[in-house]
Amino acid sequence: MALLLRSLGLGLISAQEFSPNTVVQRNDNMARVGLVWYSIFMASDDLNGIKDDGDLRVFVQNTEHLKNGSLRFDFQCMVQGECGAMAVVWKKTENGEYSINYEGENTVAVSETDYNLLITSHLQNFRNGSETNVLALYETCRKYGLGSPVITATPSARGGPGGPRV
Repeated sequence: MALLLRSLGLGLISAQEFSPNTVVQRNDNMARVGLVWYSIFMASDDLNGIKDDGDLRVFVQNTEHLKNGSLRFDFQCMVQGECGAMAVVWKKTENGEYSINYEGENTVAVSETDYNLLITSHLQNFRNGSETNVLALYETCRKYGLGSPVITATPSARGGPGGPRV
């Protein structure tokens, strides 16, 4: 499944006017990732976590690199059957990943990014003695010439919990 997600991501990337020399693997400079991002695809070795009401199915809307090195994520997710906005701060670890305690211990790392159009992330969730891996592909609306001042969050937007599934 991870191979399928990566193949799809690479296909999307190659469809753009894109220089493969600009792709960064792993966490190079997370301060450059602070943009408005939208979820495109998710894959997991446990589909229950990313199904419509899964606790790992989140729709990232914004990332912000904080002065202390942590990352703030603004996202939407389903909470008790309702779409809700949340903000969380991930603490930077010694190995360049970020961690948070939410439904178990979680780590997230950027697998690949070009900082402007696409990000592929790898989340690991450790809960009740089991491990779940989630790969996610995000795009920024910058490629369409849109920035934060013209973006409005709507539940029916693509990637939102109430929106159409791709």
